[in-house]
Amino acid sequence: MLKRTLTASIITVLALGAATACSVNSGSSVSSGSGSGSTPTVKLMVGGIDKQIYLPYQLAQNLGFYKKYGVKVQLSTEQNGGVGAEEAMASGQVDMAGAWYNHTIEFQTKGKAVEDIVQLSGAPGEREMCAKKSGVKSAADFKGKTLGVTDLGSGTDTLTQFMAAKKGIKPGQFHRLAVGAGSTAVAALQNGKADCVMTTQPTVAAIEKKGVGSSAVDLATTDGAKAALGGAFPGASVLARTDWVNSHKDAVQKVVDALVATMHWINSHSAADIADKLPSSFVQNQLVTKADYIAALNEDKGQFLPDGIMPAGGPKTSLATEKLVGNVTTSVDLGKTFTNEFALNANKKEGFTPATTPAGADG
Repeated sequence: MLKRTLTASIITVLALGAATACSVNSGSSVSSGSGSGSTPTVKLMVGGIDKQIYLPYQLAQNLGFYKKYGVKVQLSTEQNGGVGAEEAMASGQVDMAGAWYNHTIEFQTKGKAVEDIVQLSGAPGEREMCAKKSGVKSAADFKGKTLGVTDLGSGTDTLTQFMAAKKGIKPGQFHRLAVGAGSTAVAALQNGKADCVMTTQPTVAAIEKKGVGSSAVDLATTDGAKAALGGAFPGASVLARTDWVNSHKDAVQKVVDALVATMHWINSHSAADIADKLPSSFVQNQLVTKADYIAALNEDKGQFLPDGIMPAGGPKTSLATEKLVGNVTTSVDLGKTFTNEFALNANKKEGFTPATTPAGADG
């Protein structure tokens, strides 16, 4: 999850296309448990719902897939400077979080059981955008530079430190600066406050269009992530507390059914088709035109997995990043941080043949 990273065009919480939920313990909102005949309502907060890396959650809503598979999903997004989606989920404010897989590892080290129930991408969806005068062509050039991240402690912060460490560059040899996303990230490059910023589409397209920076490191596609990080890096996913998953398996399966169907739809449709199904404010705003958005999505569409399955090696790559930057200093049971059970069930139900090799219990 990239904390507090909304573009300037959207800064308030969106409650999109769902009925009001019945309240249960710890702020949970599922109106029916496993095995009930009524339609469950689930609250899902996304870590920046208008960002391309997180587009499947809203796309599933607009395609009518949540309704088709028998669940009402109440979508919301983080507020700039507000509580992160994964923290809102862990505290029971919402049932699920649209966030990065790596948070499950961090939660486990803090004694909290959280798991990834469906994996939407095999890459962070990020690019290291650097000003021409910075001289940065790869992470090997980070020494002495000011590197923009969405927020200190965020996923982009972890990845920035990891890439530097892989090149033998120590934390004290470069400076990390919180620049947010959208217009604030663009401004950091434009005003010379940062030599580079790690950010996603459509901010990447805006930076390129303004001519203030270009991509030095590709973390936006699965192949790019493998080259830069040493393996597939599981990014966008759905996280939920393990105790909640175990007591609401029917609702969980229906959400995963809808999202797996969405991933197959993304895989079989063009970037233009996808853009046409998203809210107009997502694809055309003060940062980008719709044509820019489509071009950017066409370039980075390879980050999305077609079947919702956690890829083999993905958890290990994520754990390696956490260990190298010092976020994890204890042993981690990777088998408890994710499950492919629901995604495999969803693919079988629809007659889909998974293209992704599933991760085993050891990641």
